[in-house]
Amino acid sequence: LIQLNSFGCGLDAVTTDQVNDILSGSDKIYTCLKIDEVNNLGAARIRIRSLISAIRVREKKQTKRTIVPANYNRVVFTEEMRKNYTILCPQMSPIHFELLEPAFQTAGYNLVVPDVDSRTCVDVGLKYVNNDACYPSLIVVGQLMAAVMSGGYDMSRTAVLISQTGCRASNYIGFIRRALEKAGYPDVPVISINLSGLEKNPGFKLTLPLIQHGLYALEFGDIFMRCVYATRPYEAVAGSTDELHEKWKKEVIAFITQKKMLSHGKFKKMCREIIRDFDNLPRKDIKKPRVGVVGEILVKYMPLANNHVVDLLEREGAEAVVPDLLDFFAATIYEQDFKHTHLGKGWTASASAKLGIPALQRMRRPAIGALKASKRFDAPQPIGHIADLAK
Repeated sequence: LIQLNSFGCGLDAVTTDQVNDILSGSDKIYTCLKIDEVNNLGAARIRIRSLISAIRVREKKQTKRTIVPANYNRVVFTEEMRKNYTILCPQMSPIHFELLEPAFQTAGYNLVVPDVDSRTCVDVGLKYVNNDACYPSLIVVGQLMAAVMSGGYDMSRTAVLISQTGCRASNYIGFIRRALEKAGYPDVPVISINLSGLEKNPGFKLTLPLIQHGLYALEFGDIFMRCVYATRPYEAVAGSTDELHEKWKKEVIAFITQKKMLSHGKFKKMCREIIRDFDNLPRKDIKKPRVGVVGEILVKYMPLANNHVVDLLEREGAEAVVPDLLDFFAATIYEQDFKHTHLGKGWTASASAKLGIPALQRMRRPAIGALKASKRFDAPQPIGHIADLAK
């Protein structure tokens, strides 16, 4: 088989590895030719001639092929594993995940977000992932495999957790399984977090308390990100913004680690108080340019992946503006109705959007109200309004 591709991103980076594994495992020759914007195909001709020569040599030898199936047996994360397994989860947004990590631990999962420096993430990612794959996949797989290879975890009692959103990033789970197998750990369970039924694991369940604790953690993370980024460039006392953030972070963690359904009244009160305290922090009477940071979700929120772009902007005299992480969730839910209306997806997709968006909006209402009432902060716009602007 000869597979032609151009740059190699998207599905090509996934299928080249998979097709290579299938053919090589069965003693067949796999050839991949990159056809970019070139007129001289001499190199491609040489590769094809070499392929034909190799096939003729094989025919003369008449050696018997060894056929090894390319399928894998998925290791399921069981209820028993939940009791004593460490679950490694890739970092995506420190300001959110330092709240999510204790929320999951409270629900009975020994979740650990490994701390890996950016150079190591890239180097290890390049070793285990097709080098045509996107940069975020290198970062995700790189940090997980760096943790796996660090010797800091008992790999007979360790699992890996990754989200599957139904988009291109859903292939990360395949990258991770392939990397674990190459590293000699094919029996490590890889848990998929998804709402679309892609994979099920009996030992990991999104219960109502876990969903509530997780969503509250994300909302507090969004509040911190919005308030810190809009305050730190103007603070009258150096370090006062980060100090206030640390103070409230401890109180938020104490709240979301309660082993029961959380009080929504307490949640609303904390949202108002956090925003009020940041709003009243002494600041200089100056105006700075505001710079929006947008793009791929991991690179947008993870300082290791974006070379600490927020710190750079602040050093250069600007205020960084980063969209809320829950806005990404809102967009993902909202898209389901678009897929139903324009792309023929079933009515359940539309129903999930019509129910999900108002539910998410109700949960965010206390923070949005407090931000609107503040002197210095902007509130996130409803996703329907943003979609109308995009038209």
